[in-house]
Amino acid sequence: MSLPETVTIVEVGPRDGLQGEPGFVPTNEKLELIERLSETGLKRIEITSFVRPRTIPQLKDSEELATRLRRKPGIIYSALVPNFKGLERAMQAGIGEIALFVSASETHNQKNVRMSVGESLNGFRRIAEAAVSHGIRMRGYVVTAFGCEYEGRVPPDKVEAIVGEYRGMGVHEVSLGDTTGMANPVMVDELVRQMLPVMGETGLALHFHDTRGTGLANALAALQAGAHIFDCSVGGLGGCPYPSISTGNIATEDLVGMLHEMGIETGIDLDRLIDCARYAKSIIKRDLPGHLMDAGRICWKGMGQCGQE
Repeated sequence: MSLPETVTIVEVGPRDGLQGEPGFVPTNEKLELIERLSETGLKRIEITSFVRPRTIPQLKDSEELATRLRRKPGIIYSALVPNFKGLERAMQAGIGEIALFVSASETHNQKNVRMSVGESLNGFRRIAEAAVSHGIRMRGYVVTAFGCEYEGRVPPDKVEAIVGEYRGMGVHEVSLGDTTGMANPVMVDELVRQMLPVMGETGLALHFHDTRGTGLANALAALQAGAHIFDCSVGGLGGCPYPSISTGNIATEDLVGMLHEMGIETGIDLDRLIDCARYAKSIIKRDLPGHLMDAGRICWKGMGQCGQE
């Protein structure tokens, strides 16, 4: 089995995880979650989205959150921006890395942002020019990269074309999202192997949802195909708020736990990460799909907590 020695984890729970919650999580609790995550060894955390508050009211505190956050040196705190106004707000709040997003499915993109794929990409060019001129890093999401509930399976060549558009804008990384959890390991292997040779210096990340219980299996398939950057959400929080069948992302602690057991380094303290998942559960006030917050990490020293006889 060919596997990387190290994997980069991009924590998206504070943004992608909380945006679909039915109620507003208080800003102080969001800040506490992000600052706890900052102590785990994570180097990349997506903290919010600069969308219109009436569009996603759960993230209406994006400016306050970004300006009040006690940022730890060495960690990239990023935010999603949907348009040029969002970029301006993000810049004023001191964000140094932004994320753009477009769906590979025309129908999903229309329902999500009321634009065609082409219109979204055209709008990104002005954002990208401004971001590059101000030294702001850019990441590009391709959501529904494997399929969506409206159009079924998305042709890989369509995904590749969008990736090419992103690369032309100067993004440093593209993340392929299985937004509605329709991917399987064979599909993942095929798409990753098609995309890696055309990426050049642009990084390739994978963003899996566990809608049908295949999230970790898909992550393993991506690893074997050569991927080494993964988005995930603490506790398994969240998912896209628009498709009716979209459920949570793969849980950060579950993926990190699996990677560590496989001998793959992440630089993350798993025990602290599990504590973060438990904190996330406490502020959401409901069960979350992550497993390790209940089961704990594997202890090879016998029954009970690790470190105890």
